[in-house]
Amino acid sequence: MKSVNFTLRPMAFRCLTVLALIILLGGCSLAPRYTRPPAPVPGQWPQGAAYKSGDVPALPQDVQSLAWQAFFTDPRLQQVIETALENNRDLRLAALNLERVRGVYGIQRAEFYPVVDFSGSASKLGRSRDLITTSYPRTIEQYTVDFGIAAWEIDFFGRLKSLKDQALEEYLATDQARSSAQIALMAEVARTYFTLAADQENLALARATLENQQASFDLIQKSYNAGLVTEIDLHQAQTQVDAAKRDVPRFTQLVAQDKNALTLLAGGEVPEALLPAGLDGIAALEPLSPGLSSAVLLNRPDIVAAEHRLKGANAFIGAARATLFPRISLTGALGTASDDLAGLFKSDSSTWNFTPQISVPIFDARAWAALGVSKTDRRIILTQYERAIQTAFREVADALAVQGTIDDQLAAQKSLVNSVAATYDLSGKRYNMGLDSYLGVLDAHRSLYTQQQVLISLRLTRLASQVTLYAVLGGGGNPPMAGGDL
Repeated sequence: MKSVNFTLRPMAFRCLTVLALIILLGGCSLAPRYTRPPAPVPGQWPQGAAYKSGDVPALPQDVQSLAWQAFFTDPRLQQVIETALENNRDLRLAALNLERVRGVYGIQRAEFYPVVDFSGSASKLGRSRDLITTSYPRTIEQYTVDFGIAAWEIDFFGRLKSLKDQALEEYLATDQARSSAQIALMAEVARTYFTLAADQENLALARATLENQQASFDLIQKSYNAGLVTEIDLHQAQTQVDAAKRDVPRFTQLVAQDKNALTLLAGGEVPEALLPAGLDGIAALEPLSPGLSSAVLLNRPDIVAAEHRLKGANAFIGAARATLFPRISLTGALGTASDDLAGLFKSDSSTWNFTPQISVPIFDARAWAALGVSKTDRRIILTQYERAIQTAFREVADALAVQGTIDDQLAAQKSLVNSVAATYDLSGKRYNMGLDSYLGVLDAHRSLYTQQQVLISLRLTRLASQVTLYAVLGGGGNPPMAGGDL
């Protein structure tokens, strides 16, 4: 067996030395230095009568590090949320989009490395006797084996580095977008779950009202038949029965639609055992405190994603600037060639080539225009970043306003329901004693029925506002991914 021996000439060593020097000198960046823009919102949350932070206990940890299982304490709701996280198609699309962007980043990062290939060829040429002399063979054979690099760009001015940084920032932004989608999904599942519970209570209230009003109507019907009450009383009692009959199918429809919405969010049918019968059967949510500083918003996933895109736009300016400078690429190969297959690896059959190439732009209006576009894109993305912070601040402030006032509304509404219930009871007694007409009973019952529905709505609002506050503060997402995690 013959040994393989490649003998490099002094010129080859000089070429490799130049190659190493170029690689060591490469890698500077023309991207502007990034600094985080100041947040265009007040440093503190709004103050005033609508914002009561003293009544809410401060948490030992910030909301964004509070696991969703610790916030949503109801076991059945936890199972529904887990099902949605596994099966929801929108969240699955977000995860697939993240996987795709990660692949794009891998492609861009691979531009840093040379494409090394191995090739071998064999050729045999038969020439005409009229075209050769007697001292040359008519048949020519050639065998070659090459190991080389083709058109490898040396990133001397950081064009490839800037493009890689932009792709990385886009990947990190997409990861945060997936986290935002997860937060939105959990919040929507919880709100739909609570809405279903409220509509179940409304349906039970409508059925109980129908039963009571039907019993009252039957008594008045008997009294009317006996000539004890007027026909007006009879028809007024009928209106209450008809109103309750109308509300039962209406709330039955809403309950069915709530279940359909929950099925869509969960990615499949939710077992009946996991569905709520009413708001009273749902475990209380963990109380929240946003803290004093609004700087917590800067860690909200959608704002982190907007900042990653801003960093990416900053990096793309460096790539656009680098197109105005020379580009250097290298092509080289080491190999062996022989006119005989057996002599392919002899010491005197080695070959090599080294072909550096430089392209110097003289004038290219498109490159200058692209640079201007990249700077404008950065200003656009900066504005979007600032708007995202302002929107987040408004969302938290609105949620805090609800949190600061909803308990007072609930207390007042409960008192109102008790008062109207007492009025209804007294009106019934006065009617039975013949002191008032049935109109007083009718008005009192309508008011009671309406205020009971308002109470259910306020209880739903309280639960939904807690979920909203948890979501708009960035709770329920995943921790930010660092570039080293790739």
